[in-house]
Amino acid sequence: MITALKIIFSIILMWICYVVVTTSLTSNLFEEWDFLGSIPWMRATLWDFYANAFIIYLWIFYKEPDMLPKIVWFFMMFFLGSIASCAYILIELFRLEPEEGVFDLITKRHE
Repeated sequence: MITALKIIFSIILMWICYVVVTTSLTSNLFEEWDFLGSIPWMRATLWDFYANAFIIYLWIFYKEPDMLPKIVWFFMMFFLGSIASCAYILIELFRLEPEEGVFDLITKRHE
């Protein structure tokens, strides 16, 4: 199961990086913000995204023992979104011992 999750999250991370980079090369978010911000579904999507990012960040806050990583991951989550969440989950997956599973991924805190 853990190997499958590593593959899945690696693919998602590569895909979202590709999408963000190619979109950034063809469209400037800051130039189009006035138009995008006027679309109700865009505003709803952003609220949805940041609520989800906050929920994932609460899990990160639980897992990380020191304040500096908590602060760094906070900014990464809110500026990089899915890129940061996939990266964090991959880091956590690779930190697991061979005998550990999904339960440990979710509940194990760092010392």
